[in-house]
Amino acid sequence: MYKKKTPKSRNSYNDSVKIFPGGISHNIRFFRPYPFFVKKAKDKHLFDIDGNRYVDYWMGHWALILGHSPNVVVNKLDSQIRHGTLYGTVNDTSIKLGESIKKAIPTSELLRFCTTGSEATMYAIRIARAVTKKRIICKTIGGWHGFNTDLMQSVNYPFEVDEGVGMTGREGDFVESIPFNDLERSIKLLDSVKDDLACIILEPVLGGGGCIPADINYLKGLEEYCKRNNILFILDEIVTGFRLNFGSASSSYRLDPDLITLGKIVGGGLPIGVVCGKKEIMQVANPVENKYKERICYIGGGTFSSNPLTMTAGYATLDYIGKNRKTIYNKINKLGDMARNGLTRLFSDYGLRTQVTGIGSVFHTHFLSNGVNEIKSANDVALCDNQALTRYHFSLMAKYGIFFLPHKMGAISVVHSERDIRNLMNATETILESDILMEKKD
Repeated sequence: MYKKKTPKSRNSYNDSVKIFPGGISHNIRFFRPYPFFVKKAKDKHLFDIDGNRYVDYWMGHWALILGHSPNVVVNKLDSQIRHGTLYGTVNDTSIKLGESIKKAIPTSELLRFCTTGSEATMYAIRIARAVTKKRIICKTIGGWHGFNTDLMQSVNYPFEVDEGVGMTGREGDFVESIPFNDLERSIKLLDSVKDDLACIILEPVLGGGGCIPADINYLKGLEEYCKRNNILFILDEIVTGFRLNFGSASSSYRLDPDLITLGKIVGGGLPIGVVCGKKEIMQVANPVENKYKERICYIGGGTFSSNPLTMTAGYATLDYIGKNRKTIYNKINKLGDMARNGLTRLFSDYGLRTQVTGIGSVFHTHFLSNGVNEIKSANDVALCDNQALTRYHFSLMAKYGIFFLPHKMGAISVVHSERDIRNLMNATETILESDILMEKKD
């Protein structure tokens, strides 16, 4: 059915593989037999070049909390683009966006804009090394912090194997990976390297690793360990920043991180990364007045950092969310609960062992396999029946026009409705009745 609906996308993909390795410019955007090619996007819908319409739960890598092309952003961009797309100098709109972030996240006393989340996490660990004069960084097993070289460790199963060729193999010498949501084992590993440990960086909700919220005691235990041992505590909130509430997840968990990285939502649909944190730490990167009286920590930002289009889109987004925060978060979090509870009940009714993880407006279905009874870590996710998950997501897309990037978690935006969640439930039930999840798809 999918191939019959998407002949133009098939032709475009055949052209694309002649230009890009694998036909794509981001690895996870490929799915078999080929991805559909999008012509336009509006509100909760994607429209492909064959004329098919999809209700989107991927939402631009979970970045589009206001939906695709919201008027509140598009109208501001339409005005800004007539005044310039790239100045290469400073602009006032960056101050507005920076002030919005500072007000929403009290620990962001100083911040620096860049262009991607990968850059933001790269800069964060560089700052940590500069401030502490230590070399080792710690991340969680299954934690995803972008494609920067230092953090491309223990991301995918089997986690002890190198992530890919092209690196020297020595990067891991200064990276320690700890088990997510296992404080006792984590502390034992940290104790073995604490004298040279610069920072711990982790996601408060393991995003690419399976949409798994961190246990509050795990987070607090790691933060306390950092404070006792002169180690920086860094929260990677590129996914969770402004997704769970208006600001940082650290406020929900009552944490006091030294640095936070942001991205996705704060860019309003345009490329962005942000590293922010306490003034005494961020000052190490001050090129004008460096109190450390030595060479500064270079964290750059890039040619397109703080460009007026991204600053405009980001400020328009945060300004709108801030003024409507109660309505927005009540709605999307309610829909998230509705999706998780509804899917859990459906799969149970049909005798399938599943767990639907997530928090707020993000959720992910896991088909449990023998030996996996509960999802607590990326290792549990890797050992699930992920072929069944892929068949489920593909069936939703091909037959019912409901798009989850196969094998990835879903995100709800303010333009989704209860009717959309009910349609997701109805489509899921029809799929379960057909027993397609137990079949093998070519």
